[in-house]
Amino acid sequence: MASTTATSSSAQSGSATPSSATSGSASSTAASSPAPVAPLERIGSTAGDLWHFLNDQGPQSITKLINALDAPRDTILQALGWLAREGKIQIDDDSRSRVVSLKQ
Repeated sequence: MASTTATSSSAQSGSATPSSATSGSASSTAASSPAPVAPLERIGSTAGDLWHFLNDQGPQSITKLINALDAPRDTILQALGWLAREGKIQIDDDSRSRVVSLKQ
């Protein structure tokens, strides 16, 4: 019976040790690299950057926005859609391009 008790107590202490070690290594890993940003957060953040850029610089072509903002082209286009859906921007067809401006 003593060996059964010793086995169960070492199993209990053994199960506590790996979870402690795992949580310790997870926190050190989390501290060393930033958490990934969810796609909707990235698009929303880019929409905010886009709105501020248009507020500061005035109407811009989509090409100029893509070149000026530090974000992937697809993310900028998704952010434009986000702002358009919220009714924050106006997109006009110019003779050669589309011009984006803030709604008044």
